[in-house]
Amino acid sequence: MASDSTKGQESATSILAFIDRKPKIDSTSDEGIKLEKVDGTIEFNHVRFKYPSRPDVQIFSDFTLGIASGKTTALVGESGSGKSTVIALLERFYDPDSGTISLDGTELRKLTLSWLRDQMGLVSQEPVLFNDTIRANIAYGKRGEATEEEIITVAKAANAHEFISGLPQGYNTNVGERGTQLSGGQKQRVAIARAILKDPRILLLDEATSALDAESERIVQDTLDQVMVSRTTIVVAHRLSTIKGADTIAVIKDGSVAEKGKHESLMSIKGGVYASLVELHSKAA
Repeated sequence: MASDSTKGQESATSILAFIDRKPKIDSTSDEGIKLEKVDGTIEFNHVRFKYPSRPDVQIFSDFTLGIASGKTTALVGESGSGKSTVIALLERFYDPDSGTISLDGTELRKLTLSWLRDQMGLVSQEPVLFNDTIRANIAYGKRGEATEEEIITVAKAANAHEFISGLPQGYNTNVGERGTQLSGGQKQRVAIARAILKDPRILLLDEATSALDAESERIVQDTLDQVMVSRTTIVVAHRLSTIKGADTIAVIKDGSVAEKGKHESLMSIKGGVYASLVELHSKAA
């Protein structure tokens, strides 16, 4: 029988091995290549994926989708179908279990991770704002120093300059922990300003307007419509108004793309998945 000291050594060894273990995706690594020019064409080829924390749930079983450069692709599907997982895989928070994901023909794994993430601007349902000034939160979008002129220019583009200027401390207003000093619509516009400052080739919108009231949604959506022009944009949304005008709508069901096309063509599929989702949405509205 092993002594307590031997057991202790084994335990310590296994803990140290765990600590020393290299993460599957090392966000600090500078390894990989950087493309000279980013066109923004994205390809998912036969991707299979399960979250490591839920190995019994198959999110994607054979997910194949081409996302055209400079166009808007909307992802729709029931809750839990994997819409937000597409964004998580694109940003390489995870790698697929099998299959490939590529940007302009180069597999994501071969690209320098920090460079890859610099090509993408994310606006999500609950934007990440830091307990700092509005100015600092917008400037965070740029590597290196952002000038006052740049910050004001992107705030105007995001329909945020007017409300910021109306605050007693203007751009020096502290947003509070997680932006609690701002309304939902104001937080989103600050997050959009940050994304514009980053000037990404690829824009990722994950339920960006779903938490807003109708008036705030209209203002934020108008802003996003302008920012999306000529960028590769991926939209995850429940609201039909947000996805109706997309260049391509991809319907995700049972781990793969069930239907793909424009709103009108998908609505013409008798008994189609998309048409059924729209009907459900209409009844719930």
